[in-house]
Amino acid sequence: MKKVLAFDIDQTLNVAKTPITDEIASLLTKCLDHFEVCPISGQKFDQFLIQIVDRLPNPTTEQLSHLHLFVAQGTQYYRYQDNKWQQIYNYPLTDEQVQKISNTLEQAAKESGYWEEDKLQPGDEIIENRLSQVTFSALGQKASTDAKYAWDPDCKKREKIVARAKELSPEFDYEIGGTTSINAITPGMNKVFGMTHLLEELDVTKEDILYFGDMTQPGGNDYPVVQMGIDTITVRNHEDTAYALKGILGIL
Repeated sequence: MKKVLAFDIDQTLNVAKTPITDEIASLLTKCLDHFEVCPISGQKFDQFLIQIVDRLPNPTTEQLSHLHLFVAQGTQYYRYQDNKWQQIYNYPLTDEQVQKISNTLEQAAKESGYWEEDKLQPGDEIIENRLSQVTFSALGQKASTDAKYAWDPDCKKREKIVARAKELSPEFDYEIGGTTSINAITPGMNKVFGMTHLLEELDVTKEDILYFGDMTQPGGNDYPVVQMGIDTITVRNHEDTAYALKGILGIL
């Protein structure tokens, strides 16, 4: 029996950049009675709250104590202690690294022909500093879900941007995630970093974990978890995840 259920977020627990459904919220809450539940994603802390935590139906303090938020691919970790969410650790980039990554992503996107600044909504941005990573979101965060899904369904646009970014600044790693995103990090600060810290923080082994993700192919931001040898279920969407969780909960 596994002790930990770990999840990517976008396309695994939800429709990209939207709150989880009532069904997923109910299933996750039930999982908290039996497992440590660990979402790990490139998103910011406040998005974890909006998309997951705030959707859970009346979770108890005991249940929340079993929910672990591994933010920015696990380079930031939050858990519920003393009736509030507390940051346990954070490994931020330097200001110089943030600036160089931002410049690199902008140049790579422009040279590739995929700098979509004219499509941004007011107040939105393409490149976002998430402290321990810099994220390129081709249409910004506020674009409609339909627009995001349609922009790069086969990842070919982002693969082109990543290839150029690697030429410009090879000292950083670039991972494709979500529907329009590229996460730029220092080497080793991907989900391997997050999952390794998960093992330490929860005092479990790789064999204790079952991971759910949609980007498990080489170059996807879930692939490092596969490379670690952690048991992984590849899903296409949150409906697949719900189906699997119903099966898991049904045998308890």
